[in-house]
Amino acid sequence: MTHRKTKDDLLRLFDKNVHMLIRAEDPLNAEPPPDALRSSFITPVEDFFTRNHAPVPHVDPALYRLRVDGLVRQPLQLSLDDLRRRFPSRSVVATLQCAGNRRHELMAIKRIDGEVPWQTCAVGTAEWRGVALCDLLAAAGVSSDARHVAFLGLDTVRKGEREFGFGGSVPLEKAMSPEVLLAFEMNGAPLRPIHGFPLRVVVPGYIGARSVKWLAQITVQTEPSDNYFQARAYKLFSPGVTADTADWTQGLMLGELSVNAVICAPREAESVPAGTVLLTGYALTGGGRTIERVEISLDGGDSWTVADLSAEGNRWTWRFWQVSLHLPPGAYCACVRAWESAANTQPEKTKHVWNFKGYMNNAWHRVRFNVIG
Repeated sequence: MTHRKTKDDLLRLFDKNVHMLIRAEDPLNAEPPPDALRSSFITPVEDFFTRNHAPVPHVDPALYRLRVDGLVRQPLQLSLDDLRRRFPSRSVVATLQCAGNRRHELMAIKRIDGEVPWQTCAVGTAEWRGVALCDLLAAAGVSSDARHVAFLGLDTVRKGEREFGFGGSVPLEKAMSPEVLLAFEMNGAPLRPIHGFPLRVVVPGYIGARSVKWLAQITVQTEPSDNYFQARAYKLFSPGVTADTADWTQGLMLGELSVNAVICAPREAESVPAGTVLLTGYALTGGGRTIERVEISLDGGDSWTVADLSAEGNRWTWRFWQVSLHLPPGAYCACVRAWESAANTQPEKTKHVWNFKGYMNNAWHRVRFNVIG
């Protein structure tokens, strides 16, 4: 008799805490609860969200080779030992966020088919260690007509009768920035299989989809990647466009993250005692910009209270925020917005950012809770 795996079995299989919230089982897609996410600036690997489009591949590190080709003067084929021996190790503390984070709020407005129903925690911060992508590109010698750097993973994605690896690309300017790593460690330990062992890309400030896992190939080219996940899947359309009416050549390719803020506590529909109520959460943005202010409103945006920001953080990470409010018994709706260093803030209404793929929801985050006497 075959024992059917429970959800706890599935999480343990991939070294995840059993309190993780599974959004899809095959392949595994899971996020931590908000209180666990907010409990540590550096997210423990056991609580780091996992986003997969295909089963986790088994990779033999002894046989592994990374190819660097395309518009380069000297194509490379490198083992893991070659990477460690030939190039200096670097580290970066960076936050990764799925482009579909907070999709469930968009789904509440209008149906979104075929996408993972992420709530607010498809995001996490880790210390990544590896070698800088720019060092490999310098060794290969990038041609003068190069404009983009494409990545391809070892996983096998199936779309109808087609099979291909997950892929994507970033502009050459970003690829040459020193914070972009080919990482072999996460929080001081070797990458776990579900997070890209033995090697993954880490692209700080960009949507998580560009941080390709199980990296097999780097190709320098004139145009963005033609991989499904760059050319079609991760594209943004206006609210009036549907899957049936979309012109895929007109969708915006997703890259830098938008400014965003989330309330982690209190939870939706939670009851808390009257008196001093502590609201906490996180805020982040992309492109190397920084979070400069977070504000909370209890009256739908008519007035705002400035929250305290944590000292921890850099231009590639989130910042934690908190604010203490003295509240009498009653029903409340808190909303939050962040401001970043380029003076950008968030749109008020979720319906204004709705799109049929459910990407990049950065409208004011709202939580309803009760204060009881």
